Amino acid sequence: MTKAVGVAEVGDADFAEEVLGSAVPVLVEFTADWCPPCRQMAPVLSALAAEEAGRMRVVQLNVDHNPATTNAYKVLSMPTFMLFRGGEPVRSMVGARPKRRLLAELEDVLEDTL
Repeated sequence: MTKAVGVAEVGDADFAEEVLGSAVPVLVEFTADWCPPCRQMAPVLSALAAEEAGRMRVVQLNVDHNPATTNAYKVLSMPTFMLFRGGEPVRSMVGARPKRRLLAELEDVLEDTL
């Protein structure tokens, strides 16, 4: 998996604690080693994690190594982005996208948390 700098990796074992139990919204990228669009998103996620630190966390979950969480949220395509707030998925997006578009799609949900 192409690791985005400043982006934590989560798995089945710590998903509940790291994502569902987080005090701030968490953007999860469901990703895979074999997924070229996922690799394309690494610099976007790194920038997003740095710019939005304190307002939102960004994490990656490898679907091949974490089938329980992947199946629980019915993730079928990579990359899938899910924004969790208060332990619930509040936004889901499929496919690579530029940072500006990703932020725009998250903005209304994030504004509610300020």
